[in-house]
Amino acid sequence: MSEVLKIFKIGGGIIDDTAQLTQFLKELAQVGGKKIVVHGGGKGANELLTTLGMLPNMVNGRRITDAATLDVVTMFYAGKTNKQIVALLQQAGVNALGLSGADGNVIQATMRAVGEIDYGYVGDLQKQSINTKLIELLLGAI
Repeated sequence: MSEVLKIFKIGGGIIDDTAQLTQFLKELAQVGGKKIVVHGGGKGANELLTTLGMLPNMVNGRRITDAATLDVVTMFYAGKTNKQIVALLQQAGVNALGLSGADGNVIQATMRAVGEIDYGYVGDLQKQSINTKLIELLLGAI
């Protein structure tokens, strides 16, 4: 891929504010070239956990993720949040595709070793964790 690829990370603060998110994505649509947007989930996952009667477990701002929490967080981030971003990008004239790390093994994390804190189903990434061939293939199709 000879073109410079631009990667943008949207944090939870923007995700939690629909007006800010919409404005950010409208501005992003004006940036030329191929782009990847990586996003967090904001407070919504914790709100959904609470609604479902599950207590979010955070230590020093990081989620402790058991199997049930993983199910809810995956549903929220890969479902609601991801598709909201894709829809807003489509409205802004950007033909967007939303993936989670599990899709096509695009990201393969290694379970974080238990140290002072057991984070549960939380993974860490290495350079080889990203399936760049699949990403290049998808970006080459647009």
